[in-house]
Amino acid sequence: MIDRNIDLASAILTPLSEALGRVEAELDEARHAIAAASDQLEGDPGRLLNIEDRLHALRGQARKHQVSVDDLPELHRRLAASLASLDDQSGGIASLTAAENQAAKAYRDKAEALSEKRQNAAKRLDDKVMAELPPLKLEQARFVTQITRLDDDKGGAHGLDQVRFEANTNPGMKTGPIDRIASGGELARFLLALKVVLADTSAPMTLIFDEVDSGVGGAVAAAVGDRLARLGQDTQSLVITHSPQVAAQGRQHFKIAKSQTDEGMNSTALPLDDEARLEEISRMLSGATITPEARAAAKRLIEA
Repeated sequence: MIDRNIDLASAILTPLSEALGRVEAELDEARHAIAAASDQLEGDPGRLLNIEDRLHALRGQARKHQVSVDDLPELHRRLAASLASLDDQSGGIASLTAAENQAAKAYRDKAEALSEKRQNAAKRLDDKVMAELPPLKLEQARFVTQITRLDDDKGGAHGLDQVRFEANTNPGMKTGPIDRIASGGELARFLLALKVVLADTSAPMTLIFDEVDSGVGGAVAAAVGDRLARLGQDTQSLVITHSPQVAAQGRQHFKIAKSQTDEGMNSTALPLDDEARLEEISRMLSGATITPEARAAAKRLIEA
């Protein structure tokens, strides 16, 4: 019985033993192969550090260009294409240069034509303004539109000219910027002459003159009033004046008054009818006490 069990166990265990032997042989062979490979490969302790440095640089570039690390290759492709487009091998720069030169020439041609028109217009403007000055008691004055050519690199949408109004108010004086040469009253009269001359060429507007008659009286004030009336025919003009000669030529009158109230200074504009208008111009002529002579003079001014 025992012999039979031994034979049965031997039949079962022998194949297992043989399989384990084969596995042991394979493991020995694998161990020897690993050892051989290890002997053939050279170790590089600094390679991991290089990889980490490279990864750090890639992340830095990604932050700089606001993309992900994975998108850096596509960004590199686009930048390389843009850089290549700047290369003159395809003639791109030469083409743009030619277009620039052509545009610059077209600009200069138009600027030259505009300058010629300005010179002609300036001459006509000067002649018309000069004709307006004697009645305004500026018969000794001179008005000049000064046009100065600018360098090509300083040109702009308005061409290559610098335009400035110049004047002198006494014979023999050199002309200079009108706002420096003329006094306040003279400047106001120069401005009035300009407005009268340009009234037909300007777009519809409202003009406001604040004491344009300052410092003048008599015939000069009457001349100022006449030109303001001419302006008022086609242009709405508001005139603040203390001159009866100017006020008499207005079509509609308002009396401006100031008064102190609890809330502060209060200004009012009171429209005047014909009778009130006559009284106000009479007061401007005579002062606080209105005389019959002042009323008569005011009536003559209004009727004139």
